[in-house]
Amino acid sequence: MSAEEKIKELGLELPPRPPKGGVYKSVVILNGLAYFSGHGPYKSDGSMYLGRIGDQVDQAFGYEAARQTGLAILSTLQGELGSLNRIKRVVKLLGLVNSAPDFYNHPAVINGCSELFAEVFGDDAGVGTRSAFGVAALPGNIAVEIEGIFEIG
Repeated sequence: MSAEEKIKELGLELPPRPPKGGVYKSVVILNGLAYFSGHGPYKSDGSMYLGRIGDQVDQAFGYEAARQTGLAILSTLQGELGSLNRIKRVVKLLGLVNSAPDFYNHPAVINGCSELFAEVFGDDAGVGTRSAFGVAALPGNIAVEIEGIFEIG
């Protein structure tokens, strides 16, 4: 089953492409790899998941924010590539968690995005290497930011 068919089967809704927040390219394609810039948890209504995990919001909220970030990433890639079916595999994700100083479960938060990609692309192609860590703040107080690399064909 193709990635776009899988998204339909799962009943997922991709938000509109998120607006850019600075001077950068959302995606750079080089030698069969699509490098995508940091994305936040952009929703279809234009709002974002906001808050510091472990202080203002809980881990479950962060997980949902990371999942929504994954949908925003897919929206951008669909717009840039013309079809998500061009994605061969997830290569690398870097997840930043807006977290309280005493919150230490950053990987569990970023699992929201990783598990989404595994659902869409399969357990092999949808899971790549990954880092997840906490930061003191993110732009606009968004809960998470994720960037990464996909192999494309």
